[in-house]
Amino acid sequence: MKVLITGATGFLGSHIVDKCIERGDSVRVLVRTSSNLDYLKTYSDIEYVYGDLCELEALKKATQDVDVVYHSAARVKAIGDRQEFYNDNLYATQHIVDASKANGVKRFVFVSSPSIFFDFKEQYDIDESYPYPKTYINLYSETKALAEQYVLAANTADFITCSLRPRGIWGPRDKTGYLPKVVASMMQEKFPDFSGGKEVMATICHVHNAAEACVLAARSESVGGKAYFVTDGEKTNVWTFFKEVGANLSLPPIKKKVSPGLLMFIGGICDLIWRIPALARSVDLPISRYAVGLMTVTSTYDISAAKEDFGYAPKIKQNQGLQELNRWIADIGGVEQYVAHVKN
Repeated sequence: MKVLITGATGFLGSHIVDKCIERGDSVRVLVRTSSNLDYLKTYSDIEYVYGDLCELEALKKATQDVDVVYHSAARVKAIGDRQEFYNDNLYATQHIVDASKANGVKRFVFVSSPSIFFDFKEQYDIDESYPYPKTYINLYSETKALAEQYVLAANTADFITCSLRPRGIWGPRDKTGYLPKVVASMMQEKFPDFSGGKEVMATICHVHNAAEACVLAARSESVGGKAYFVTDGEKTNVWTFFKEVGANLSLPPIKKKVSPGLLMFIGGICDLIWRIPALARSVDLPISRYAVGLMTVTSTYDISAAKEDFGYAPKIKQNQGLQELNRWIADIGGVEQYVAHVKN
């Protein structure tokens, strides 16, 4: 198939590129002129369209003669005001959906997130019947939810759309996500245990599994207008996982303990202060209630629908994924290189 991938210079997007090329697909990517193309250039036959997701002419060119669009580009970092999040996550998605539909693209796979449902309540094995919240925890969750709903509403018999919701993506090539940030803090012995002594469970998703889900969904006849949770299929104790990652990298063990209530209080103050647009646009949020909540509130998701509708079967198990992550970190020069892009 001829495919277009957005976010191809990013973490998940680069792995979607791998999966498509493995299957013999012809790959086109939409990238900015300022993007780092080092990894993509390791492939000789990728087609490049330069432009922005809000540039309609670039989108028209990018979606021409394409069978499938994988839209993984998004604003995921904490920096950004309301207008920036709406531009990058909602309006950009609307633009590429409209351009794809107008150009006769047959299938559209959108990368969403379970974060759209986060509300500080324990969530055990929720499935796709779980309703959208009345209010969202932050701008990222709000704009991703609205974008997902736009994608699913655009589904027709001739333009099949679906949305995948991988949770806590981890694995090789991630240098700015939650795991390298945790590792960076552990290296400096600044990462306390704020679990409150309770078991916090999550269902996370290795990047290979997330990318595989994308290409499987693009080939299914059963996904039209539907959203799917995607995980590794294993329930993970968040704090045990962090400690195992640290031990594998020979990092200092987590010793200090901090009350989750205290961090939640501090996060709430930061959330209020960072509503100031000028601050939100220029300075990364140091801590938020959302960030604390992800590590103190159980959230697990049922992937039965993905298994049934497009044959999703997570191939990378956690133990294997951790071994692969350790090898990749060693290959790039060690843990210092792994966290080199993390801002502390």
